[in-house]
Amino acid sequence: MHYENELRFFCNTLKKCRIKVSFAELNDSVNNVLDDTVNVIFSGSEQEQPTIGDFLQIRPYTIYKLISSFKLCYIFLLLPGVTPEQIMVIGPYLSEAVDTKSVFEIGEKYGISPQKQKLLQDYYSNIAVEPDSSRIHIMLYAFGEHIWGGSSGFTVVDINRELLSDISVLSRNPSKEDAESLMVNMELMQKRYDFENELIRAVTLGQEHRASQIMERISEVSFERRVSDPIRNLKNYCIIMNTLLRKAAENGGVHPIHLDNVSSDFAKKIENIHSTDIVPDFMLEMLKRYCRLVRKHSLKNYSPLVQKAIIKIESDLTCDLSLKEMAKLSNVSSGYFSGLFRKETGQTLTQYVNSKRIDMAKHLLKNTSLQVQTIAQHCGVLDFHYFCRMFKNAVGKTPTEYRDSLQVRV
Repeated sequence: MHYENELRFFCNTLKKCRIKVSFAELNDSVNNVLDDTVNVIFSGSEQEQPTIGDFLQIRPYTIYKLISSFKLCYIFLLLPGVTPEQIMVIGPYLSEAVDTKSVFEIGEKYGISPQKQKLLQDYYSNIAVEPDSSRIHIMLYAFGEHIWGGSSGFTVVDINRELLSDISVLSRNPSKEDAESLMVNMELMQKRYDFENELIRAVTLGQEHRASQIMERISEVSFERRVSDPIRNLKNYCIIMNTLLRKAAENGGVHPIHLDNVSSDFAKKIENIHSTDIVPDFMLEMLKRYCRLVRKHSLKNYSPLVQKAIIKIESDLTCDLSLKEMAKLSNVSSGYFSGLFRKETGQTLTQYVNSKRIDMAKHLLKNTSLQVQTIAQHCGVLDFHYFCRMFKNAVGKTPTEYRDSLQVRV
């Protein structure tokens, strides 16, 4: 098989996007390749289901895109050069997010009990959303060109056939139904915890792009309705998310002095939420800010001595941050402290402290109307003229010029 590496890469990419990939044969039942969770939630028809080959009349050089009656999307393609013949099955995924209203409508259409509607809602919350314009589909077409040769070497067939239209909630042994519902609940709960753990890992490493991709999979149905008030319900989830992200950033090496400021700020903003529409963007804002906190303030790669020094510098720029005082704080010689600090940070103590003072000055010049002399004092520099020279050397403008340039830009 000349495309083995490309197939492995494509499968790994799909799995990272939380899209299931499986392989089947032409004589396998159609229902066998559908997601098992749906088959457990809903009782299937007793009639014999067609094989994949009969149902699709599958041909080489063709990508089949199918949407089930539960809005689940699947992709089928016959892999060339494989004996016995194998079909690659991608899915399920959603082409668009399924909101709570749609879940209720599906439940009503198929006579699904409220208990099972809850299972269906939990199920949808764990399914990836990939519109037809997504990069996954671009990769699919590129993969098709590679295995079949050329952009005109294959066709795409859309099948909008309701595979599950004959499904009904049949009378079954109550104990068996309860047991299966419990298994589904456990599986969905595990997926939710896997999702949270994946998010925590990304934030712990400060991987904003990865964390953002994970958050994009959150939809309205991802938030279990635990209280009747929808706004209060989402506020509660924001509180949970704030706690998870704070712990993730702490695991990433951020000191509590930074975490407390960010966490408290978000806690206040959460209570001011008055619309459900802003919650997804608000959660994304929280995620990005915690990731940046990790990248900017992580102490994970520093020795305890250097960690202690950095925490002191960042907590109060107005205190005595001289080499002598910092070495004394750690009970080591000035020479030892200086060498260790430079080795681990790549900067001398003076360079590091001055860079933090410049960052603070830029922040105050941008966000306050304080006089420049007062800003210098907040940055721990009592000599106003020295502060102006230091700022210009670092930024290329005097503090006043820098503030004026910001106003012009606005």
